[in-house]
Amino acid sequence: MLQSVAPLTNQADPLNAIRGVDTSNKSAVREAAEEFEAVFLNTMLQNMFTGLNEGGTWGGGTGSDAWQDLLIDEYARSISKAGGIGLADSVERELIALQEGAL
Repeated sequence: MLQSVAPLTNQADPLNAIRGVDTSNKSAVREAAEEFEAVFLNTMLQNMFTGLNEGGTWGGGTGSDAWQDLLIDEYARSISKAGGIGLADSVERELIALQEGAL
């Protein structure tokens, strides 16, 4: 039977990645959008690996949780930098639209 998965509380808020970004700087906007996507992907991947038995890629020894978190974070950043799932493109468009609307 499927069990509901509680969200992890130690994860960053994806909105922190886009707060205070200088929308007039296009490279900063793109970087913030990719960071937002990376945090979102990290959350998705963390939930995907929740509840797995010990062993496998992470091992079962001391510190395996830390290594799992680090590897999942790197997966998320790599996916985002390689084009991601299209979320960064949407966030970038919205940030630019917000900047244009504020003029």
